[in-house]
Amino acid sequence: MREIRAGATEPLIIVHGGGSYGHHLARRYELQDGYRDRSQILGFVRTRQSMTELNRIVLDSAIKNLLPCVSLQPSAFIGMRNRRIERIDLSIMASLLDLRMIPLLFGDVAFDERLGFCILSGDQLASRLSTELSAEQAILAVDVDGVFDSDPKRYKKAKLLQKMTVEDVRMLIQRREKEAQGPDVTGGMTGKLNEILPAVEKGIRVVIVNGCVPGRVSEALKGRPTIGTVIES
Repeated sequence: MREIRAGATEPLIIVHGGGSYGHHLARRYELQDGYRDRSQILGFVRTRQSMTELNRIVLDSAIKNLLPCVSLQPSAFIGMRNRRIERIDLSIMASLLDLRMIPLLFGDVAFDERLGFCILSGDQLASRLSTELSAEQAILAVDVDGVFDSDPKRYKKAKLLQKMTVEDVRMLIQRREKEAQGPDVTGGMTGKLNEILPAVEKGIRVVIVNGCVPGRVSEALKGRPTIGTVIES
Protein backbone atom coordinates (compact mmCIF):
# COMPACT_ATOMS: atom_id res chain seq x y z
CA MET A 1 0.00 0.00 0.00
CA ARG A 2 2.99 2.33 0.45
CA GLU A 3 3.57 1.99 -3.30
CA ILE A 4 -0.01 2.95 -4.08
CA ARG A 5 0.14 5.84 -1.65
CA ALA A 6 3.33 7.10 -3.28
CA GLY A 7 1.88 7.08 -6.79
CA ALA A 8 -1.86 7.45 -6.24
CA THR A 9 -3.83 9.83 -8.42
CA GLU A 10 -7.59 10.35 -8.45
CA PRO A 11 -9.85 8.64 -9.21
CA LEU A 12 -8.52 5.24 -8.18
CA ILE A 13 -10.02 1.78 -7.66
CA ILE A 14 -8.10 -1.09 -6.06
CA VAL A 15 -8.86 -4.76 -6.77
CA HIS A 16 -6.91 -7.56 -5.11
CA GLY A 17 -6.90 -11.27 -5.84
CA GLY A 18 -7.23 -14.27 -3.56
CA GLY A 19 -3.72 -15.69 -3.54
CA SER A 20 -3.14 -18.37 -0.92
CA TYR A 21 -6.25 -17.24 0.96
CA GLY A 22 -8.76 -18.21 -1.69
CA HIS A 23 -7.32 -20.32 -4.49
CA HIS A 24 -6.50 -23.50 -2.60
CA LEU A 25 -9.96 -23.67 -1.00
CA ALA A 26 -11.69 -22.95 -4.30
CA ARG A 27 -9.69 -25.71 -5.98
CA ARG A 28 -10.20 -28.17 -3.11
CA TYR A 29 -13.98 -27.80 -3.30
CA GLU A 30 -14.00 -27.34 -7.10
CA LEU A 31 -15.98 -24.14 -6.83
CA GLN A 32 -14.81 -23.01 -10.27
CA ASP A 33 -17.01 -25.75 -11.79
CA GLY A 34 -20.19 -24.45 -10.17
CA TYR A 35 -22.59 -26.13 -7.78
CA ARG A 36 -22.88 -29.93 -7.97
CA ASP A 37 -23.84 -31.08 -4.49
CA ARG A 38 -24.12 -30.05 -0.84
CA SER A 39 -20.53 -31.05 -0.10
CA GLN A 40 -19.39 -27.81 -1.77
CA ILE A 41 -21.41 -25.50 0.46
CA LEU A 42 -18.86 -25.53 3.26
CA GLY A 43 -16.19 -24.74 0.69
CA PHE A 44 -18.21 -21.78 -0.56
CA VAL A 45 -18.60 -20.45 2.98
CA ARG A 46 -14.96 -21.02 3.92
CA THR A 47 -13.69 -19.39 0.74
CA ARG A 48 -15.88 -16.34 1.30
CA GLN A 49 -14.68 -16.14 4.92
CA SER A 50 -11.05 -16.43 3.84
CA MET A 51 -11.41 -13.68 1.24
CA THR A 52 -13.09 -11.44 3.80
CA GLU A 53 -10.15 -11.97 6.15
CA LEU A 54 -7.65 -11.12 3.43
CA ASN A 55 -9.63 -8.04 2.45
CA ARG A 56 -9.58 -6.85 6.05
CA ILE A 57 -5.78 -7.16 6.11
CA VAL A 58 -5.50 -5.17 2.87
CA LEU A 59 -7.94 -2.57 4.16
CA ASP A 60 -6.00 -2.17 7.42
CA SER A 61 -2.82 -1.61 5.44
CA ALA A 62 -4.54 0.95 3.21
CA ILE A 63 -5.83 2.96 6.15
CA LYS A 64 -2.42 2.87 7.88
CA ASN A 65 -1.03 4.40 4.71
CA LEU A 66 -3.70 7.13 4.76
CA LEU A 67 -5.55 5.79 1.73
CA PRO A 68 -9.31 6.44 2.10
CA CYS A 69 -10.37 2.97 1.04
CA VAL A 70 -13.86 1.55 1.51
CA SER A 71 -14.28 -2.20 1.08
CA LEU A 72 -17.01 -3.44 -1.26
CA GLN A 73 -17.98 -7.10 -1.65
CA PRO A 74 -18.28 -7.69 -5.42
CA SER A 75 -20.87 -10.47 -5.22
CA ALA A 76 -23.24 -8.06 -3.46
CA PHE A 77 -23.66 -5.91 -6.57
CA ILE A 78 -22.59 -8.20 -9.44
CA GLY A 79 -24.59 -11.00 -11.06
CA MET A 80 -22.86 -13.78 -13.02
CA ARG A 81 -24.02 -16.03 -15.84
CA ASN A 82 -21.90 -18.98 -16.93
CA ARG A 83 -18.81 -17.55 -15.15
CA ARG A 84 -19.09 -14.14 -16.80
CA ILE A 85 -20.31 -10.85 -15.35
CA GLU A 86 -23.91 -10.43 -16.50
CA ARG A 87 -25.08 -7.47 -14.38
CA ILE A 88 -23.23 -4.84 -12.39
CA ASP A 89 -24.53 -1.95 -10.29
CA LEU A 90 -21.95 0.82 -10.13
CA SER A 91 -24.05 3.35 -8.21
CA ILE A 92 -22.38 2.88 -4.82
CA MET A 93 -18.93 2.87 -6.37
CA ALA A 94 -19.73 6.05 -8.27
CA SER A 95 -20.81 7.71 -5.02
CA LEU A 96 -17.54 6.74 -3.33
CA LEU A 97 -15.51 8.11 -6.23
CA ASP A 98 -17.50 11.36 -6.15
CA LEU A 99 -16.51 11.71 -2.49
CA ARG A 100 -12.84 11.09 -3.43
CA MET A 101 -12.80 7.74 -1.67
CA ILE A 102 -11.14 4.59 -3.05
CA PRO A 103 -13.34 1.51 -3.62
CA LEU A 104 -11.47 -1.61 -2.50
CA LEU A 105 -12.69 -4.81 -4.17
CA PHE A 106 -11.49 -8.38 -4.37
CA GLY A 107 -11.84 -11.68 -6.18
CA ASP A 108 -14.96 -13.35 -4.84
CA VAL A 109 -17.24 -16.36 -4.91
CA ALA A 110 -20.34 -15.07 -6.68
CA PHE A 111 -23.79 -16.40 -7.46
CA ASP A 112 -24.29 -17.59 -11.03
CA GLU A 113 -27.65 -17.85 -12.81
CA ARG A 114 -26.67 -21.07 -14.57
CA LEU A 115 -24.08 -22.68 -12.31
CA GLY A 116 -25.40 -21.73 -8.89
CA PHE A 117 -22.11 -20.09 -7.99
CA CYS A 118 -18.71 -19.52 -9.57
CA ILE A 119 -15.39 -17.80 -9.08
CA LEU A 120 -15.34 -14.11 -9.94
CA SER A 121 -11.66 -13.38 -10.48
CA GLY A 122 -10.09 -10.06 -9.62
CA ASP A 123 -8.80 -9.95 -13.20
CA GLN A 124 -12.25 -10.19 -14.77
CA LEU A 125 -13.52 -7.64 -12.28
CA ALA A 126 -10.70 -5.18 -12.98
CA SER A 127 -11.15 -5.50 -16.73
CA ARG A 128 -14.91 -4.95 -16.57
CA LEU A 129 -14.64 -1.99 -14.21
CA SER A 130 -11.98 -0.40 -16.43
CA THR A 131 -14.30 -0.72 -19.40
CA GLU A 132 -17.49 0.39 -17.65
CA LEU A 133 -15.81 3.43 -16.10
CA SER A 134 -13.68 4.35 -19.13
CA ALA A 135 -10.43 4.20 -17.16
CA GLU A 136 -7.30 5.77 -18.57
CA GLN A 137 -5.19 2.77 -17.57
CA ALA A 138 -5.30 -0.48 -15.62
CA ILE A 139 -2.25 -1.64 -13.68
CA LEU A 140 -1.80 -5.32 -12.87
CA ALA A 141 0.72 -6.05 -10.11
CA VAL A 142 2.08 -9.61 -10.36
CA ASP A 143 5.06 -11.57 -9.02
CA VAL A 144 7.15 -11.43 -12.21
CA ASP A 145 8.49 -8.47 -14.21
CA GLY A 146 5.66 -8.53 -16.76
CA VAL A 147 4.63 -10.73 -19.69
CA PHE A 148 7.32 -13.06 -21.06
CA ASP A 149 7.45 -15.09 -24.26
CA SER A 150 7.55 -18.20 -22.04
CA ASP A 151 7.13 -18.90 -18.34
CA PRO A 152 10.04 -17.13 -16.57
CA LYS A 153 9.63 -19.39 -13.55
CA ARG A 154 10.36 -22.43 -15.70
CA TYR A 155 12.67 -21.09 -18.40
CA LYS A 156 15.70 -18.96 -17.52
CA LYS A 157 15.96 -17.61 -21.06
CA ALA A 158 12.40 -16.30 -21.11
CA LYS A 159 12.29 -12.84 -22.72
CA LEU A 160 10.34 -9.93 -21.26
CA LEU A 161 7.88 -8.45 -23.75
CA GLN A 162 7.94 -4.74 -22.95
CA LYS A 163 5.33 -3.61 -25.47
CA MET A 164 2.40 -5.60 -26.84
CA THR A 165 -0.65 -5.04 -29.02
CA VAL A 166 -3.97 -6.84 -28.95
CA GLU A 167 -2.78 -9.15 -31.72
CA ASP A 168 0.46 -9.89 -29.86
CA VAL A 169 -1.52 -10.92 -26.81
CA ARG A 170 -3.83 -13.17 -28.80
CA MET A 171 -0.92 -14.96 -30.43
CA LEU A 172 0.84 -15.46 -27.09
CA ILE A 173 -2.31 -16.86 -25.50
CA GLN A 174 -2.64 -19.39 -28.31
CA ARG A 175 0.92 -20.59 -27.68
CA ARG A 176 0.61 -20.77 -23.91
CA GLU A 177 -2.96 -21.93 -23.35
CA LYS A 178 -1.87 -25.52 -22.74
CA GLU A 179 0.77 -24.65 -20.15
CA ALA A 180 0.18 -25.68 -16.54
CA GLN A 181 -1.02 -22.80 -14.38
CA GLY A 182 -0.26 -24.11 -10.87
CA PRO A 183 -2.80 -23.66 -8.08
CA ASP A 184 -4.37 -20.48 -9.46
CA VAL A 185 -7.99 -21.42 -10.30
CA THR A 186 -8.38 -18.15 -12.21
CA GLY A 187 -5.84 -18.98 -14.92
CA GLY A 188 -2.42 -17.51 -14.09
CA MET A 189 -0.82 -15.06 -16.54
CA THR A 190 -2.67 -16.51 -19.51
CA GLY A 191 -5.93 -15.99 -17.66
CA LYS A 192 -4.98 -12.39 -16.85
CA LEU A 193 -4.25 -11.68 -20.50
CA ASN A 194 -7.53 -13.25 -21.59
CA GLU A 195 -9.47 -11.17 -19.10
CA ILE A 196 -7.78 -7.85 -19.79
CA LEU A 197 -8.10 -8.05 -23.60
CA PRO A 198 -11.61 -6.50 -23.72
CA ALA A 199 -10.32 -3.47 -21.84
CA VAL A 200 -7.39 -3.04 -24.24
CA GLU A 201 -9.75 -3.36 -27.20
CA LYS A 202 -11.70 -0.43 -25.74
CA GLY A 203 -8.57 1.72 -25.82
CA ILE A 204 -7.52 1.30 -22.19
CA ARG A 205 -3.79 1.18 -21.57
CA VAL A 206 -2.76 -1.85 -19.50
CA VAL A 207 0.51 -2.00 -17.59
CA ILE A 208 1.73 -5.24 -15.99
CA VAL A 209 4.51 -4.82 -13.42
CA ASN A 210 6.22 -6.73 -10.64
CA GLY A 211 4.47 -5.69 -7.44
CA CYS A 212 7.26 -7.25 -5.37
CA VAL A 213 9.87 -4.74 -6.59
CA PRO A 214 9.80 -1.33 -4.86
CA GLY A 215 8.97 1.57 -7.13
CA ARG A 216 7.34 -0.34 -9.98
CA VAL A 217 3.71 0.16 -8.97
CA SER A 218 4.15 3.79 -7.91
CA GLU A 219 5.92 4.69 -11.16
CA ALA A 220 3.22 2.98 -13.21
CA LEU A 221 0.52 4.87 -11.31
CA LYS A 222 2.25 8.14 -12.15
CA GLY A 223 2.35 7.15 -15.82
CA ARG A 224 6.13 6.99 -15.87
CA PRO A 225 8.20 4.35 -17.71
CA THR A 226 9.21 1.38 -15.58
CA ILE A 227 10.22 -2.25 -16.09
CA GLY A 228 7.15 -4.20 -17.13
CA THR A 229 4.80 -4.80 -20.05
CA VAL A 230 2.62 -2.12 -21.65
CA ILE A 231 -0.34 -3.36 -23.70
CA GLU A 232 -2.10 -0.89 -26.00
CA SER A 233 -4.47 -1.20 -28.90
